[in-house]
Amino acid sequence: MANDSSFDIVSKIDLQETDNAVNQAVKEIQTRFDFRGSKTEITLSKEKKEIMIVSDDEYRLKMVIDILESKLIKRGISGKALSYGKIEPAAQITVRQTAKLVEGIEQEKAKEIVKMVKEMGVKVNAIIQGDQLRVTGKSKDDLQAVMAALRSGYTKIPLQFTNFK
Repeated sequence: MANDSSFDIVSKIDLQETDNAVNQAVKEIQTRFDFRGSKTEITLSKEKKEIMIVSDDEYRLKMVIDILESKLIKRGISGKALSYGKIEPAAQITVRQTAKLVEGIEQEKAKEIVKMVKEMGVKVNAIIQGDQLRVTGKSKDDLQAVMAALRSGYTKIPLQFTNFK
């Protein structure tokens, strides 16, 4: 077992890059002509790991979400890392929506990934360890094939591959 290779599959978000993307989105909204005089805000709560978006109406809210997602993607954070809540009415005739930052791999998604790895027919083992997975195998080529398959085939949550040994 000592000569086995392994890697971990995780789903993590860099909060500093998320903060930078939110700040860039706020600056763009402040300079855009179509947002002049609107009550649009984007706030990041690092403790709760959520982004609160407030705007005048649903149309502007959708525009703000598009701006935010483009800034996140430019910073290397997948748009799938956000889980949006319902649009709610807020104070002063505005609407708000929260977006939770999704970190970790849930059990059911982890089971889907393990099933996908097993269906590949490669000689590797995938083990669920809390909110991450460990994939082990004798051949590094097999492990890299699993990585390539998951990069292209699994699109429900953003995945990163760490601790390749």
